[in-house]
Amino acid sequence: MRDMQARTPAVITRVEEDRALVITWRDGHVSRYDWDDLRRSCPCALCAGEMDIPGSMHAGVILTAAQTFLESIEQVGSYAIRLQWEDGHNTGIYTFDGLREGCPCCAESE
Repeated sequence: MRDMQARTPAVITRVEEDRALVITWRDGHVSRYDWDDLRRSCPCALCAGEMDIPGSMHAGVILTAAQTFLESIEQVGSYAIRLQWEDGHNTGIYTFDGLREGCPCCAESE
């Protein structure tokens, strides 16, 4: 039960002044994701690539302001969110499992 709470958001907030997506999980943990990092880690086939086709978000790519401005967040079922970027991109499905596993504060403490 505790693991399920750890991977279920209680509140998801878009914080424009900090250019951050903040998720408060049901177990009380708070994760803060930088918009640039979220766009670079977009899981869609175009950005991440597929099989032997590299994605457009390879290391070193320079992103425009529109590519990293988060306009809105849409929940996808009970397992993920879809982010709408100012440049119109919105095909990445960010799963709650993936977001919790990739929590920046958890990665920094390892």
